[in-house]
Amino acid sequence: MMDEILVDLRHIKKSYDDNEVIKDLSLYIKKNEFVTLLGPSGCGKTTLLRIIGGFEEVDNGEVIFNGNDLLSVPAYKREINTVFQNYALFPHLNVFDNIAFGLHIKKQPKEEIEKLVLHALEMVKLSDFENRKINQLSGGQQQRVAIARAIVNKPKLLLLDEPLGSLDLKLRQDMQYELKEMQKELGISFIFVTHDQEEALTMSDTVVVMKDGVIQQIGSPLDIYNEPKNRFTASFIGESNIIEGIMKKDLLVHFEGLDFECVDKGFELNEAIEVVIRPEDIILSKPNPQKITGLVDDIIFKGVHYEIIVMVGEKEYVIQSTDPVAVGETVSLNFDPDDIHVMKHTDL
Repeated sequence: MMDEILVDLRHIKKSYDDNEVIKDLSLYIKKNEFVTLLGPSGCGKTTLLRIIGGFEEVDNGEVIFNGNDLLSVPAYKREINTVFQNYALFPHLNVFDNIAFGLHIKKQPKEEIEKLVLHALEMVKLSDFENRKINQLSGGQQQRVAIARAIVNKPKLLLLDEPLGSLDLKLRQDMQYELKEMQKELGISFIFVTHDQEEALTMSDTVVVMKDGVIQQIGSPLDIYNEPKNRFTASFIGESNIIEGIMKKDLLVHFEGLDFECVDKGFELNEAIEVVIRPEDIILSKPNPQKITGLVDDIIFKGVHYEIIVMVGEKEYVIQSTDPVAVGETVSLNFDPDDIHVMKHTDL
């Protein structure tokens, strides 16, 4: 297991004046893994990335890279490259010279530089662009140049700080798939920072959900979405209906005045819990006294589906369905036992 670990962060703490940005954080990244640090602005994800890259110092903790202490190594000597949100390209240099800049610093032979730059351009699908000026490129093309400049040095780790943030929706979605394919082809680890849940779920092998400098949950995109550990993760990753309830016993939960079979176990008898039901897992039907029943309050066409708001007393349920219903209609909510996810009750 240890020989699979590329980066090992141990008890990292970082404060700016009295603001503790990262609170005793430990995390490891495996070789050839695509890891996304996901969370709202100010959660510490970019600070963590900058610590790994060597642009920030830690107040406490260790950063181990390939089994060696990384904190004693200056940023320019680390086998790590960074793609920044603003790309940080040199406007006075053409595409070739932007990508070759680091190789010139290392005094690589001219023939080797040309070979490496042209290969990097091929990797990012910008062959024949080497003589273009930076101001002649679109935002997506500039981003690819920034990635090419980062990978041309053959780093063991690539850090990406919200590099898709300034792209339009269609290009951002295209680049998500291309980045993942690029990571597989390069065979190196990527650490990607974003606040966009779709990006995290689309590209990652592992998602690290952060809030206020603390890791809330680590897991695969499927695990994070289907098995959130707390209210924050459930709310931050996609749409969620979160309902307070009681875990009567293993496999039996009580909420909205009714008992439901579920697939969760390991809670105390009659423990106060929270239930998550995703909007796409609820099917509406005619009123049934044995089911949760409410009144359709609103319906919005979203293109692929309708988003339907059903009021059950004072509680608002969000349902995603391809079948429309009428505002003011009384409906019942239907879901299967494995659509119910039970979480420990938290104040988050």
